[in-house]
Order: sequence, then C-alpha cells, then structure tokens
Amino acid sequence: MGCTNPALTIFCQRVEKLISIALIAHLLLLCDVTVANAERYVGASVCIECHQSEGRAWKGSHHDLAMAEATVETVLGNFDDAEYTAHGVTSRFYRKDGLFFVRTDGPDGELHDYPIRYTFGWYPLQQYLIEFPRGHVQSLGLAWDSRSLEDGGQRWFHLYPNEPMDATHPLHWTARDQTWNYQCAECHSTGLRKNYDLTTDSYQTNFTEINVACEACHGPGSAHVDRARKDVPGSAKSGDDNMGLVVNLADSDGGTWVIDAETRKPRRTKPRNNANLVEMCARCHSRRGQIWADYEYGKPLGNTHRLALLDEQLYFFDGQIKDEVYVYGSFIQSRMFQQGVICTDCHEPHNLQLRNEGNTLCSTCHLPGRYDTREHHHHEPNTAGADCTSCHMPQRTYMEVDERADHSLRVPRPDLSVTLGTPNACNGCHLDKIAEWAAEIVASWFPDSPYRGPHFGETLHAASIGAPDAAKDLMALAANHSQPAIVRASALERFPEDSVAQQMFTIQRLLADSEPLVRRAAVRLLAATDLRTQIDKGWSLLNDPDRSVRLETTQMMAHLLGRPLPEEYRQGLRQAIKQYLLSQQVNFDRPEAHLNQGNIARAIGDRREAEKAYRTALELDPSFVPGYVNLSEIFREQDKDNQGEAILRAGIEVAPENEHLLHALGLLLVRNKQLEASLPYLRQAAENAEDHPHYSYVYALALQNSGDTPKALDVLGKVNSQNPGNREILIALTSLNREGGSLEQAKYYAGELVKRFPRDTQVLKIYQDLLKIK
Repeated sequence: MGCTNPALTIFCQRVEKLISIALIAHLLLLCDVTVANAERYVGASVCIECHQSEGRAWKGSHHDLAMAEATVETVLGNFDDAEYTAHGVTSRFYRKDGLFFVRTDGPDGELHDYPIRYTFGWYPLQQYLIEFPRGHVQSLGLAWDSRSLEDGGQRWFHLYPNEPMDATHPLHWTARDQTWNYQCAECHSTGLRKNYDLTTDSYQTNFTEINVACEACHGPGSAHVDRARKDVPGSAKSGDDNMGLVVNLADSDGGTWVIDAETRKPRRTKPRNNANLVEMCARCHSRRGQIWADYEYGKPLGNTHRLALLDEQLYFFDGQIKDEVYVYGSFIQSRMFQQGVICTDCHEPHNLQLRNEGNTLCSTCHLPGRYDTREHHHHEPNTAGADCTSCHMPQRTYMEVDERADHSLRVPRPDLSVTLGTPNACNGCHLDKIAEWAAEIVASWFPDSPYRGPHFGETLHAASIGAPDAAKDLMALAANHSQPAIVRASALERFPEDSVAQQMFTIQRLLADSEPLVRRAAVRLLAATDLRTQIDKGWSLLNDPDRSVRLETTQMMAHLLGRPLPEEYRQGLRQAIKQYLLSQQVNFDRPEAHLNQGNIARAIGDRREAEKAYRTALELDPSFVPGYVNLSEIFREQDKDNQGEAILRAGIEVAPENEHLLHALGLLLVRNKQLEASLPYLRQAAENAEDHPHYSYVYALALQNSGDTPKALDVLGKVNSQNPGNREILIALTSLNREGGSLEQAKYYAGELVKRFPRDTQVLKIYQDLLKIK
C-alpha cells in the first residue's frame, strides 16, 4: 500500500505529529463514545398488551424460538441416555437433577460432562449451547434433526460429517470459531451486548430478551409506549409519522401492486420511498460482518455491517448461492428487488410464514393464466416441475438438513451450466441428464427468450481464468448501471491492480457512484495509484455517508499520515483512523481485528503498536497465519530477520502446509543470501497456492538465480496455463526466453502482454524492444 512515486516517499520528520495507536485506544476506553439510544427496550410482553394479534402470530415462530433456556418444554433432542458416534468420539446425551447433559470431547480431546445451557433454533434442526469459563458460550457440533421420522429426522447428527475433526480443528465446537458470543448472538436475541474484555479474554454478554422479539426489528419501544399510555386519545398516533417508534417499517408510500395492462406484468403504482424493512432484515439475513457496536435502526446495512460480495467461495459465477449466504445477497440481485418487492410482500412479518402456499403466492402478482400453465412451465400440473419455486428458487441444503431457497428469483440458465459449470434448476431434478440436454430443451421451449443473452457470470468467470479482455470487461460491468449493485461491486473486487492506470477515468466516476457497495469496491483500487491520485480522488470518501465506505477509505489512506500533509488534512485523517480503530473494537475477540489494527499502526510507522497488535492476534489464536507473516514483516523492516525467521518457523510448526508462511520464510532466506536453502520453501509454497501465481513467479526467479533457467521456464509455463493473462508471469516468460535466446517464444509472450495491456507503457516498451532484435 505504498506510494509509487519516488519523489513523494519522504516521511514526515515531525514524529510528534504521528498519531499514537496506544493513545487512541486509551482514550476510547476512558471515554464513552457510544451514543446510547434515549429509548429503552420494554419487552415483548408490553408490546403485546396492545398488539395482541401480532403477538399471537409471533408466538411459536422461528423468531420466538430462536433461543431459549434449556428446559423440558424447549429441548427437542433425545437426552434419554442416547449415544451418537462421530469422528471416533462416542457422545452420550442424558439428564441429571432436572438438567440436560452431554458427555463429549472437550478442548483437550478428552471426554467431559457438560450441562446444556441454551437451546438454539427449532426446525429443521436444534442446536445446543454450553457455557464455558469466562463467559464463553460454545455451540455444540452435534445437533438434533427435528424433522419428522418419515422425513429422516428425530436423530442426532454431526454438523461437519465429512470434515476430519478433533479438538485441534478450527471448527471443533470448543474453538473460537464456534463461540456463540461472536458468531451467533447478535441475530438470535434482542438488545444484545457482547461485552468482551480483551484483558481477560472474557465475556459478560447480555440481552434484553433471549429470543428475536418485537424490538429486535422495531427498535427500543419506550417512547412509543410512553406516548400510547398518555391519557390522551390517539396520542400514540399524534406528533409524527413514526408514532414514537425508532424506525417506521410500515409500507407508507401508498403504492400497490397492479398488473400493467400493456405488459401484463406486475408493477407498483408508486416507487418505494425507503428500504427500511429490507435493510433491517438484512442485518441478520445476509452474509456480513459487524463493523459498529450499536445497530442504528432505519439506516442502511453498510452503516453497521460489511456485506460480503459475490466471492467465488460464497456464490457461483452467475450469482447463485453456493455457501450459506442467508438470502439478502441473492435477493438484491433479483429483478423483483429492483422493481420494489420487499420481504413482507411474500412473508408475513410476525409468524414468518409465506402469505400463501405454492403457486398461489406467486399468483398474487403474476397472472396464473399466463404463468401457472403447461404452456409456461411445460410440466404436468400439480407436480414439482410445475411449482414456480422449483425453477425460479432452487434450494440447496446447509447444515446437513436445512434447505434454503435461492432468492435471486432467476430464469433457469442450463446454457450457462454448459459454459461456466454453474448449477441449474433443470438438472437439479433431472439428475440422469446432462446440462447440454437441459439447454436444448429450454431453448426449444423458449426460442426467442430475452433471458438467454450475455450474463454477468460470463465476465466474472473470464476474470477467474485470466481471459485477455477480462479487465476491460470487468470495468464495463462495473460501470453498467442496469446491473445489480452487488454484481458491479463484485466486478471491481476482481479487477486487477495492474490495469488500474488504464481505467482511471471510469474508476473516478465509480468513486462517486450512487451505490455504496460500488464506492466501497472502487476505493480499494486507489491503493494501486500514486499519492496525489489517492488524495485527489479518495479524500472526500473519508466523509462518505456510508460507514463501510469510510472505513475502507481509511484503511487505504492511513499511510498518508506518515507523509507531509497540511494540518487540516492530518486532523481529518486522524479522526477517520480513530473511527476505524473504534470499529475494530467491535470484534476485539477475533484475531482479525487486531491484525487490522496492527496494519494501521504499521502503515503510519508505529511499529511498536503494530507488533503488539499482531502478538495479541496470535495470543487469541495461535493458528492465525496472517499474524505470523505480518509480525515477521515488522522485524524485516527493522533489519531483525533473525527474529522474523523464528516467528515464521513457529508458524510453520502450527501450519506446516500453509503457503503464505512457506513463501515468507523462503523470501527471508533469499534476503539473507541463503538461496539454496530457500528453494524447498518457495517450491512448496508455489505448489500449495495455485490461486497465488505470484508465489510461482518468485520461485521461478529464485530458480533462475540458482542457474536453473529451464526449470524456471517450466514453472512459469505451468502457472501461465493455470492463470493465463497474469502480467508479471508473462513479463517473466518474455524476459527469460529472451535471455535464453528463444526470441520467437519471447515475442509470443510479449504479444500476449500487448493483447491484455495495450496501453501499458512498460509492456509496449518490452514489445518494441523485442521487435528491434533480428
């Protein structure tokens, strides 16, 4: 994240103007910087005094049963001395003195008896929470299948049956990744406060209500209740439209859904005037990370949470759900969302059930005479193939038994399955057929379909394989306002830094885009630009209305505080860094937060605070690889590679196959003129990291320097076939072939470079120099 202009690399000599991470952390602890709501939580029982029908609907819902004390009434699992064996461990579930217990393997790998403290969820599975010392509450890896016996339920099962599991595994139920206080608590209770204390690694987590009650969605209700209880008729409705509520979730724009006479498709008579309800649901029904302690009702999701984009581990190239992403990220891809459909159009908000069953629900807006017909779905009526959701909301199973529907509400595209390897609804049922068969059938049914044209998934896939025009196409997708914001942002997230200079005009426009997700992704690209560009194009985003954008900008620009800046700029950046550090305190129970704080400290030149933060990360999780790598870099910057080497070797003891540790140690040995000793580490790193072509590049250069150019070319050739279009790989192939006298090969790779980077001055010079050689 350094400046690329040598003329601007002079650090400010006035050390007293450097911001102190330690001082900020101390001030944050001394000052109560949290703005507490004036309103208080009053509890569901108070709400139900007036809202009785809503209370009846909510009672027994998944929100009501989200979490409970473990009692005879709430525990569904078989605790009558039942036994279940998984991963070589036989666990026993039993009752004693009116309590529920499990005897299973603990953090030391030995069997222990644990009392069940809470139930977690209800259907189709129920999990169990166990309280450990210092307030840590852990989610047991064994769960109860609460489906009926006929559906394969009423049994114990392991949530990770195919994952080799013992007490050292990061997903073992006693590990930090399975701690309820961090992983689960915010979305299963109301008015939750995590209350984590770093000095003792302890929690005093509390909540106003154990389950997801009225105020989890409507916000603290004291002002509303106070107004309603005034001895004035209608006072709860007087004064403002919100009636004293923190947020108004009512459908207040006066619009209704009607069938357009011309298109025969549904449309709203008025556009939605706010997204409060969808954004509120997204707080929990999305794949996201918390970035602010206090949830702010009525604000966009990005004010308190960072939404995951269409990462290849989470979504297929065409945006279909792959990993568990909890609906929102797929829903905002849909045309329905773009047209104004919200969660409560289909789901009753209090009992959470669908407003109608089967195709009747869809027929609320979509004419059944047009869509619920054999001519449209081409299947026998009243069969699974004739069900709207079978084709447009295919399901995937998570947690072994929990089927979740894809809410992108897409038209089946088996043709994309053929070219991209993505799933499709047709072959989800017709398991004995291939994608080509399904594509041909669909094309025969709908020969003139407007939905079978170019798809953003093709661009995202092309980027993953290094296609020649991938960078250009990614930027075109990002700039296409007809595409969903999450798609556009995902294109920017994949955009290669070595192509930033060629696309700065478009990037500049995207930094001012109306969509926060796009601005957040665009600002990342400024890290590949020089100091002046970062200030000119990115400075205003430190005051962006969306907190996730502000934090991303701060992370990218923090290093500027170590440069000569006018005092007014320094003050603004100090304040932004203060807010960034405060946001990290939300997750101080996680090593990632301390890594982020260390990175900020390192960026502004405070190595002592950076080292402290990295060591804290490793204390919390000794298997946290980035902590070892970044800590070794601190020592490198101080010419203390002997200490850095010890750190890296300690990390390799914990994670012997990790490519990042192996690569870092190899580089360290190269720096210390131990080239032969470095080669085994660099080789193993390259072999273990197919998705990091840079590691193969470094290994190849080390091989060349050791005198083995043929092997270096072999390594580069293989990685180029796996990651075609990588700039530094192609440059290395060009250079090594030229030096070895293979001019035709060198010209070939130089030509590939020019195809992919036609405006890159370095690439053009390489190519032109080669052409001069006869």
